[in-house]
Amino acid sequence: MRWVPGVVVWMALSVWVGAGEASAQEPRIRASVDTTAVTVGGRLELLLTVEHDPAATVVWPDSLDLSPFEVLDAVTLQPTRRDGRTFSAVRLSLAAFELGELEIPSIEVHVVGADSMVTALATDPFGIGVETVGLDEGGGIREIRGPLAIPRSLMALLPWLLLGAGLVALAYWMYRRGRDEPSAELGRVVLPGLPHEDAYEALDELEGAGLLERGAIKEFHIRVSEIIRTYVEGRFEVYALEMTTPEVIAGLDSRELDEEVLGEFASFLDLCDLVKFAKVRPGVEGCFDMLASARRIVDETKPKPVLIEVGVG
Repeated sequence: MRWVPGVVVWMALSVWVGAGEASAQEPRIRASVDTTAVTVGGRLELLLTVEHDPAATVVWPDSLDLSPFEVLDAVTLQPTRRDGRTFSAVRLSLAAFELGELEIPSIEVHVVGADSMVTALATDPFGIGVETVGLDEGGGIREIRGPLAIPRSLMALLPWLLLGAGLVALAYWMYRRGRDEPSAELGRVVLPGLPHEDAYEALDELEGAGLLERGAIKEFHIRVSEIIRTYVEGRFEVYALEMTTPEVIAGLDSRELDEEVLGEFASFLDLCDLVKFAKVRPGVEGCFDMLASARRIVDETKPKPVLIEVGVG
């Protein structure tokens, strides 16, 4: 664990817990939080402090399961001494992705005395209220913001300019060849679009990556969401990787997509968000349905092939 400087105002919500009858020589533990109300995904700080004999050692847990809270960070603070006692502390940063009145479970810590005797200490559970986000001062839901305007540099447009120049040159060459050989048979050349090809390839790689076999449901949904958001950026110039799902849908709506296709985009991204942030865990069959849905979205929105008739000798 690392030391992070800073000052946190801790609420007077802490309780000292001792082992057995209260005694000045017995170790005690105290837990305190900086707030009892956070928004979903918001960070709160939990401070664990153990008062013990200077010759004793505090053994903190190697890992913590504080469900429904997730441990984002753990920092061991510098021990302090007061009145012949030592105070060892750890600051935990927590977050929850569920709504409602949740509870930080009890945490057990061991203290090893100079005589090798081990004393087990446990904190009391803490009740924390987790609220939704997106409400204005009047209590209403904020309207969806439009897509952010991001300036493009010449370097970002250069590959597309070169591709366009190449296509114009190819079309002119084919036109001249057709004029020079009027009796030749007509063939067809299909010019593919890169964004949807990249999306298909990435979806195939994801399907064969073995994530579902390992039970990595959350990672699978993060990957499939990134693939479709990357496709949206290349196909519609909506910067989906930097946007929330409502912002992506608003950006796609401005591209005048069919309402049914727009609804499929929204359902797909919403389900990905539920798995990533709300701990929804669909089965393997549902995950394969997500792959099928992703491919269907690409099928329905990819550009139509450009057909150019050329002379074939």
